[in-house]
Amino acid sequence: MKSHSSELLPPDWFLRVRLKFRHLQLFVALDDCRNLHRAAERLGMSQPAASKLLGDLEHLLGVSLFDRHSRGVTPNWYGESLIRHARGMLTSLAQASEEINALNDGNAGTVSIGTVLAPAVTLLASAVERVHRDSPHLEVNIDVDVSRNLVPRLRDGEFDFAIARIPSGMPAGDFVFEEIGEEALCFVCRADHPLTARETFDLASMLDYPWVLQPPGALMRQRVEHLFLHHKVAPPQRIINTPDIYMALAMVDKSDSVTVTTREVADLLCTQPRFAILPSTDAISVQPFGLISLRERRMSPGAAKLMSTLHQLIRERKAAAGESQARTPTHYRDVTL
Repeated sequence: MKSHSSELLPPDWFLRVRLKFRHLQLFVALDDCRNLHRAAERLGMSQPAASKLLGDLEHLLGVSLFDRHSRGVTPNWYGESLIRHARGMLTSLAQASEEINALNDGNAGTVSIGTVLAPAVTLLASAVERVHRDSPHLEVNIDVDVSRNLVPRLRDGEFDFAIARIPSGMPAGDFVFEEIGEEALCFVCRADHPLTARETFDLASMLDYPWVLQPPGALMRQRVEHLFLHHKVAPPQRIINTPDIYMALAMVDKSDSVTVTTREVADLLCTQPRFAILPSTDAISVQPFGLISLRERRMSPGAAKLMSTLHQLIRERKAAAGESQARTPTHYRDVTL
């Protein structure tokens, strides 16, 4: 037999030589035992059968994989290369059952979620933390954006599910929507802003200052504009447009600007002594957001586990709110997407 081949092996060589799982086991057994008889015994084969299996593969490859001598066999360069890869493949296959079981239990894999800002701050963060207690190897990817960008990406398969609102014009029948609740909004300025020195103020007095708001058409921007119109006050005109809450807060911190954000975001990011949340006589919120999934798409075990945890957290929050939530008066909110 040739000690080397004059032709390069093609990428699909293992198909052409009909490489078998038994070959991989034999390579490893021969490396461990360095004796054909003992390797065959380990695999429950006869020595002639093991010898034929190895010889047939060497013939198809056109190279010797082991040097034969009176004491047994020793892998050469070609054999050592195949043994190294054989061990890697056998190890990967041995781990496959654990990974499959983990995937079935939602303990591994990847979950991709799109969410509007406020749920990402508290609800989703709490759910991920709870899931990771039991499934630390579950990889979670979170993308924060506005609903009109998130839901088309959900439909296109980029997300397992979304926490958002279904934008107008989207075929609602394609989705399953499970309402979570409204987003409460609030006005934020820097801690030493002139407005904080007033005992009372109205919307008209806030027009004396510049605003940092989401771009036209965004839900919170619409809500602010509708609130001013509801009180028969012209909406703000001096506006810096940005969808980024961090950019908005940077502007608020360095100027007399006022911005609007969700109460949950404000409680997390807009703390004293740097920022102030302005009191308001209006209970301000935007329409309910919810869990959105595709009706015809089956979720992976990991995604299903995370959504189940979100359902549990939502039930816990509603139970904690109790009667106080039921006593909250109905307030003006935007219903336009």
